[in-house]
Amino acid sequence: MTDQSIQFQLENGVARITLNRPDKLNSFTADMHGELAQALDKVEQCTDLRVLILTGNGRGFCAGQDLSERQMSAGDAPVDLGATIEKFYAPLVRRLRALAAPVVVGVNGVAAGAGANLALAGDIVIATRSASFIQPFCRLGLLPDTGGTFFLPRLVGTARAMGLSLLGDKLSAEQAAQWGLIWECVDDDAFQARLNELAAHFAQAPTKGLAYAKKAIYASDAHSLDQQLDLERDLMRELGASEDYREGVNAFLGKRAPQFKGK
Repeated sequence: MTDQSIQFQLENGVARITLNRPDKLNSFTADMHGELAQALDKVEQCTDLRVLILTGNGRGFCAGQDLSERQMSAGDAPVDLGATIEKFYAPLVRRLRALAAPVVVGVNGVAAGAGANLALAGDIVIATRSASFIQPFCRLGLLPDTGGTFFLPRLVGTARAMGLSLLGDKLSAEQAAQWGLIWECVDDDAFQARLNELAAHFAQAPTKGLAYAKKAIYASDAHSLDQQLDLERDLMRELGASEDYREGVNAFLGKRAPQFKGK
């Protein structure tokens, strides 16, 4: 399916969503949010989903909100940014985090504002060496949204989160990888091959186990150690009854490659 602002493909359990406003650095409009939501509907309804790959067309991943939708004159009423977040950006982040399969984000160029924080909502984030991450909200009198104030301090610590948020400086992909903001920085000419490699890896992985690992890791922010140990117990009890666990053990003992079904 190809829409005006989103390209979507689903084949053999591998879903690919590509932001497709390259002339505007894939910045978000209300229509684009709607198309993305429809694509995620299809992803969530896929019964054999193994992985979602999210990236952008052109020279940028996503420049955040398209401010041409926000032009204001002196006499205009204030824009309710809270309503925009509640309707579009917050549900998008929640859906990516809750997806019962790995979300791989490929940052192919600049990721700014909501675009940068959308990228950080992924489970595995890789970026081209020419890519960069920018939190430009401070230049508009705003704060990092789309989960920025949650992701940044947890990924890079308070001091670096403050610097990125209050100064709005550009962070190179290489530095982002060194800081632990993203998983990997790859050469531009190796980027697509690396995305395909990850797609192929997750397409044959034990998806339910990965989904539960994702669930447990994200739950740990709000848990005590005792609560987390209890959650691990409960999830492991369920996974121990899965076909993939049985296959993994048999493959290990038989010294062969496992054939996971993802269930």
